[in-house]
Amino acid sequence: MAYYDSAPSVPLLWNFSQVLGQQLPNEPLQNDDIITTIAFDKLGDHLAVGDRGGRVVIFGRDDRKKNVSSNRRDLEQRGFVSQHPEFRYKTEFQSHEPEFDYLKSVEIEEKINKVRWWMTHDSLQFILSTNDKTIKLWKVKEHKVKQVKEMAPPLCSENMLLAESSFVPGLETKSAANGYRLEWIEKMPQNHLPPQDVDSEIGGMEDPFRAKRQKVYGYAHSFNINSISNNSDYETFVSADDLRINLWNLEVSDQCFNIIDMKPSNMEDLTEVITSAEFHPLHCNLLAYSSSQGLIRLSDLRHSAICDHASRIFQHGESYGSKSFFTEITSSISDIKFLNDGQHLLSRNYMNMKLWDMRKESSPVAIFKIHEHLRPKLPELYNNDCIFDKFECCFSGDGLHFATGSYSNILRIFSPGSGREEGIKLEIRGNSNRKAIRQSKSRARRSSLSSIMPRGIYHHAHVDSESSSIDSLCNLRSKLLQVAWHPTCNLVACAVESSLVLYYA
Repeated sequence: MAYYDSAPSVPLLWNFSQVLGQQLPNEPLQNDDIITTIAFDKLGDHLAVGDRGGRVVIFGRDDRKKNVSSNRRDLEQRGFVSQHPEFRYKTEFQSHEPEFDYLKSVEIEEKINKVRWWMTHDSLQFILSTNDKTIKLWKVKEHKVKQVKEMAPPLCSENMLLAESSFVPGLETKSAANGYRLEWIEKMPQNHLPPQDVDSEIGGMEDPFRAKRQKVYGYAHSFNINSISNNSDYETFVSADDLRINLWNLEVSDQCFNIIDMKPSNMEDLTEVITSAEFHPLHCNLLAYSSSQGLIRLSDLRHSAICDHASRIFQHGESYGSKSFFTEITSSISDIKFLNDGQHLLSRNYMNMKLWDMRKESSPVAIFKIHEHLRPKLPELYNNDCIFDKFECCFSGDGLHFATGSYSNILRIFSPGSGREEGIKLEIRGNSNRKAIRQSKSRARRSSLSSIMPRGIYHHAHVDSESSSIDSLCNLRSKLLQVAWHPTCNLVACAVESSLVLYYA
């Protein structure tokens, strides 16, 4: 497998694949239907989607349209090149419900913050989902059920006479089973016995999925959960909120172990919060977590029980330069991900996406500029809260291509070594003719990062909005926050409001 520093990559040619969850053009967009997180499983056969309504929707790989012959000549003509995968709806379930914390008088939203596939085995899958406070483990099992199209009742001659006397024409008699009128006499001539071969009337096979809640991991976070990550040992996982990271055992749901605690004794001294946490894909003892100050800390769980002191700290040199009110906000890292080789780490803040080498802490090996053109508009972005938007990042299975979202529903794809520093820009369109979103009763809350910023500083940084509107640069109402790359092929899934748009290369 080739990675970034081993060989130059070639830009990919992208094509539209499909839209999942597309609704009618004039149908109003419901707030609960907006997608908040997406994730492929390890093999790429399933795709999980979480929304603001607390639902988890699962799509499965659809091979029905690919009538691939298994003979050798056909495989040779196709050159062993398989088509890009397509997905279809499998099932959905209500993962979380709205709750109310009576001790703190705070309403807990049902919005799904993260979903993570735990493991898959044939027709059985396990998936973790979390909202702001509670993590749940779900088991999704496939059940094969026979669907009956039409089957004549096997009545004997005596029962036929009883049926004729019981169901008189014109008498509206209901069946207790399905509530519909029985019309067997009209369909069957008298003294006619039904055929013995009943299997000929059986329809095709369906594969319905059933979700069952296995574990509930709750009451362990005082602040909102922003990330969960599976460990490579398949026994433990971590959950991170603004100030703490907890280590869980999959089989133990009533207790966890706090491994990182950044809460100061006096909350007025708070200057930094945790924004994301990710386990190393190969070494179960390594954990990376990012902060609002633009730092990425790598901790070794073998050194101590409480990992307050990081083994390595990754920080770009520009962070040491002059800081302003807005640069402290834009430097906050919203997402980090380990590449499959375990030697590289991908991070995303508001302005840029960076690729790090785990052996080099001082500076990233590549910087992909995303929102540099918006730097003069940071005061206006602060006024409308867009500066707190959290964009995710993803990478291809071979580690040669990287993607993230931007405003105006633009997908930015970068291929280091291809000679195109700006990368590729794709305008992702879901439902362009949809009506405006129905606003919820309460306005979306700002990130916890805004609560720790001294409000007095803002008065010095605040300036009046200029005559030229920021809307001329991009559409701030259309933002591509969630993206995911298929683990085995060049297929990118993008969340556009309530639709899931897939592109392949």
